[in-house]
Amino acid sequence: MRRALALSLLATPLHAWEFSAAPVCTLRHAEGGAQVAVTYDPRLAEPYAIAITLPSPWPESPGFGIRYDGARPLAIGTGRHRLSDGGRTLTVTDTGFGNVLDGLEFNATATARAGGRSVVIDLAGAAGPVRAFRACTAGGLA
Repeated sequence: MRRALALSLLATPLHAWEFSAAPVCTLRHAEGGAQVAVTYDPRLAEPYAIAITLPSPWPESPGFGIRYDGARPLAIGTGRHRLSDGGRTLTVTDTGFGNVLDGLEFNATATARAGGRSVVIDLAGAAGPVRAFRACTAGGLA
């Protein structure tokens, strides 16, 4: 029985937040078909980006928002998002992502919304990788 349980845990995909510094500073997370990537590329005019990819397209929408729930609740929104990959990937870029990173680091969940679609993202285990991401960016000023 223990062996079967151990093998089933190995076969289960991990839903951890991961950080990598190359080729650009990147945070990644995948769960329930949703994939989240936060990047920092200092070569770009808007070096910060968050991209949320779903198995099916996001709806066309004039606005996009993320609500963070937990120790430091926060809601942010923009009309400056774009869809790509047949509408499956929603991306927002900017010159700074302090609120996004604070939301990811200090809360329990994030709910991304566009049109009538909402996706809840578990932030368990995100704090350490977010701190590594901040250290990777220009002087940790993110």
